Amino acid sequence: MVADARPLDRRVVITALGIAQILAWGTSFYFPAVFAEPIVKDTGWSLGFVVGGTSIGLLTAGLISPQVGRIIDVRGGRPILLASSLFYAAGLALVGLSHALPIYLFAWVLIGLGMGTGLYDAVFAALGRMYGSEARGPITSLTLFGGFAGTICWPLSAFMIEHLGWRSACFIYAAIHLLVMLPLQVSVVRAPPKTESGAAKPAASGETPRINNETLIFGLLAVVLSVAAGIGSIVVVHLLIFLQARGVDFSTAVSLGTIFGPAQVGARLVERIFGNRYHPIWTMVASCSLMAIGLLLLYGAFPTLILVILLYGAGYGISWVGRGTLPLALFGPVRYPRLMGKLAFPSLIIQALAPSAGALLLEAKGAQTTIGVLTVFAIINVVLIGLLWWLCCKPATDNSQG
Repeated sequence: MVADARPLDRRVVITALGIAQILAWGTSFYFPAVFAEPIVKDTGWSLGFVVGGTSIGLLTAGLISPQVGRIIDVRGGRPILLASSLFYAAGLALVGLSHALPIYLFAWVLIGLGMGTGLYDAVFAALGRMYGSEARGPITSLTLFGGFAGTICWPLSAFMIEHLGWRSACFIYAAIHLLVMLPLQVSVVRAPPKTESGAAKPAASGETPRINNETLIFGLLAVVLSVAAGIGSIVVVHLLIFLQARGVDFSTAVSLGTIFGPAQVGARLVERIFGNRYHPIWTMVASCSLMAIGLLLLYGAFPTLILVILLYGAGYGISWVGRGTLPLALFGPVRYPRLMGKLAFPSLIIQALAPSAGALLLEAKGAQTTIGVLTVFAIINVVLIGLLWWLCCKPATDNSQG
């Protein structure tokens, strides 16, 4: 198509995809925070099952992520993002129509397909496919939009639920995905260029040479990203409980919790401004270190909880930037879409299971022990990212074996 031959302004592309990210996160990962209570009141279903829909969605997203990466590698991001909007619309519409718990849970399988094809990992891969080695800036900019998902969608959802009911709110969100986000995303993600033989090729034709210990480095990176995601999902879900365990009342805990989002966005903004001056490995080093320091201060009953949240929130916020940019820097743009799919697989599975594991630990051992366990894992992750840095800094050797 002629239109596909003209590259769009990157600011237009990122703005469109960023708006879609706000809605995608707001109607999946952040959905239960506002919708769970009215759904439980209306249906009588268990809160655990209603909230557990998110875990089903994340598990589904994790299971399909390797295939998503392969499709983006071959066909570009357009068909995947189109599918994402369709899955979100179908899943949310089915949630609104659900009068039986099995139907509600199946609806989350559909939403999970939307998550696997439309959240950060898939869109990072699409951006890598579009911009090659220059995708670091667009990836970081995209996470700035995503950081406002709760800020925008929580009050919007609450307003719609109060005035129209939770079922109508689901239908409205489904319509937005179908009628607004689908054409918006498809219009800015162009079909990939073709070679003379008709095969699609990445935006950047040069491939980063294979590095020493590549399999070990890839496995270590997958562990680091998965541990960070697991810690992050537990803290996001149980943050208010942790803060109350430090002696503040519920209303104060809620007020402190509102700092978490701005801390993420602020750190991502700093990364966007200065990130091109250093290797993305340092983004992950800073992320793991800040998360560990924040949890260590929380475990040690540090009195200034605002500082605790600012440090931890900043670390967690840029972990998503490192998740998108570090694999691109290490392995190059040619293999990036497929590798992102493989990296997303364990990370999303752990994200799905971690909050339930955290809840069991809270019930069995209490908040203090749970924070302590998370702190230990965070410190281990600092050691692992240090090892990854050391492996990446080792001088390359000429290796002709592939």
